[in-house]
Amino acid sequence: MTQPATIDALGQQFWLLAIALLAFGLVVGSFLNVVIYRLPLMLEARWRRDCCELLELPAEKQERPLSLVTPNSHCPHCLAPVKPWQNVPVISYLFLRGRCANCGVAISPRYPLVELATGLLTLALAWQFDVDLALLGAMLLTWALVTLSMIDFDTQLLPDDITLPLVWLGLAFNLNGTFVSLHDAVIGAMAGYLLLWSVFWAFKILTGKEGMGYGDFKLLAALGAWLGWQSLPLIILLSSLVGAAVGVVLILLRRRGKDVPIPFGPYLAAAGWIALLWGEEIIHAYLRSSGLA
Repeated sequence: MTQPATIDALGQQFWLLAIALLAFGLVVGSFLNVVIYRLPLMLEARWRRDCCELLELPAEKQERPLSLVTPNSHCPHCLAPVKPWQNVPVISYLFLRGRCANCGVAISPRYPLVELATGLLTLALAWQFDVDLALLGAMLLTWALVTLSMIDFDTQLLPDDITLPLVWLGLAFNLNGTFVSLHDAVIGAMAGYLLLWSVFWAFKILTGKEGMGYGDFKLLAALGAWLGWQSLPLIILLSSLVGAAVGVVLILLRRRGKDVPIPFGPYLAAAGWIALLWGEEIIHAYLRSSGLA
């Protein structure tokens, strides 16, 4: 029988872990803001260099080479560097009242929201996973999904620099069955890609239009590699329902025309994260309610 003192100690350890995960998630969210903003610019610069090289044109001059670590964080309006105490996740934004300390220009509230969302999503993992390899994998997958969602929302791109490593990382974590067996992970990666690839070509043949991008294929392949082929129907169903509902609302509110494409990546990412935490429970509940289990 577990003694009360032991229960209290376990409870204290859990809350310490939860607080540490929340704080760590906030810091990671701050870095994700950098990736979300800079990676598309870096890709654009890379494409321009490739085009110049292909067309045998002089390479464009870059005033300041951009990477994920240089230059240091600065205000995009006045270019004043952000001091360390002005870069504390969420707290600095509140302390500065959402404005640059140097020029007073308003800072987008999206930055602290991404930090807070990353922190809370990371914290939520503590209730689902033990402190082991699965928790580490779940955190890496969660952070990648946040990054991909925001980049797709901004640019309608799902960069190969993230999606392809995510596929291989999922297979690596499942070498010893961390989330699913390697057999299920490999089939999940293949089926995830081929499923949306087939939908893409069927839609294009029927309508002459492209209904989604190749990045969506790779993202679903990555989710299949992490969560196995069994999770794919649930992910497709959840992402389609949410995407359709949001699309209809945006059209009704006249914030988006019928011909303006809606990024599908954020809905795939959200559905994949739900499947990561509660996929088995949802599937088992459905099977029981339908009398199949």
